[in-house]
Amino acid sequence: MTRRQMIGLAMAGASGIVAGASEQAPQPGTGAADPRVQGPFLILSTPFTASGEVDFDVLANQARFVDWCGCPGMIWPQSGDSVDLLTTEEKLQGMEVLAKTAATLRTALCLGVQGKDTDEMLAFAKHAEEVAPTAIISRPPDSGTTEDDLRGYWHALAGVTNRPVILQTTGGVAYKGPSPSVELLTELAADFPNFGYVKEEAGSVISRMRALLAARPPIRRVFGARGGLGWLYELRLGAEGLITERAVYADVLTRIWELHQSGSDPAAVRDAYSKFVLMTNLSVTHPGDSLRGIQLYLWKKRGVFQNMVSRHYGPGRTVPASPIFSEIKLSDEEIAEIEYRFEALKPYQKPGAPDFAKKV
Repeated sequence: MTRRQMIGLAMAGASGIVAGASEQAPQPGTGAADPRVQGPFLILSTPFTASGEVDFDVLANQARFVDWCGCPGMIWPQSGDSVDLLTTEEKLQGMEVLAKTAATLRTALCLGVQGKDTDEMLAFAKHAEEVAPTAIISRPPDSGTTEDDLRGYWHALAGVTNRPVILQTTGGVAYKGPSPSVELLTELAADFPNFGYVKEEAGSVISRMRALLAARPPIRRVFGARGGLGWLYELRLGAEGLITERAVYADVLTRIWELHQSGSDPAAVRDAYSKFVLMTNLSVTHPGDSLRGIQLYLWKKRGVFQNMVSRHYGPGRTVPASPIFSEIKLSDEEIAEIEYRFEALKPYQKPGAPDFAKKV
């Protein structure tokens, strides 16, 4: 059977329940949080070949890099990192590649399962179940317009998996519906013992995060997001992790997490976090293509990526009819500023490089 035929069968059967899953589902209750699902869970950047195809070998090496950094978790495909520009076949193949790679690693794998509607989401969820990651993450459906739409969508997801489920509180570029309320997230956590993990990035983030933290249990883990720009404050409020597309800083973010957990050196936490934020502030001086190029440049600098090819959205951040890709170019001046700030992170980086990394 070809991969295309397998995809067709998965889509056709998406609205059904995975055999046996409902029979094995735990009974509603508060449940304990999975100890593997906490700390930085970093979203992998999708690498591309010079011709714009997904580079699955580099994707696997990126997972190995995150593991080499000692990071607790990694996520793919998720958020805005070209996820809406990937084909169904690319997502399914990437899940398989990462699951095979993660089997030899300590870093927990979390796979993203979402879609324009429930059927599409379930097709990805079923495939994720087959490759058995540690956890899965899901954002609202593109077609959702009411909170009841979100409730039904995630109830369907609960019917096909018993592994931890992280709910993202914002949707994709095509989503115009509501963010799930704290009440809905708490309700789902109470109904399903594997729910209650939340990536909070919607609306008034701090007030929503305070409410979620006050709802433990049944809320199990609250993760910061938004590029990590509020993470230090969120950690001090009680958040227990971070989900962001900044896996190139996996060693630094892991070090911040470890320092925070130990409580032994608050000054080092502040220093490491301040220098991380100094890097993220490059978005002010490196807009547009240069902003996309920052992480691509750093991935190449750290020996993981082979090029700076980006697949990206059209004008107004819309999903184009056909993929747009290009090699991002940075000026010597832009590169000098990146290097100047990146140098400050060295005390918090893991020294050396993984065996596969080839500095260019």
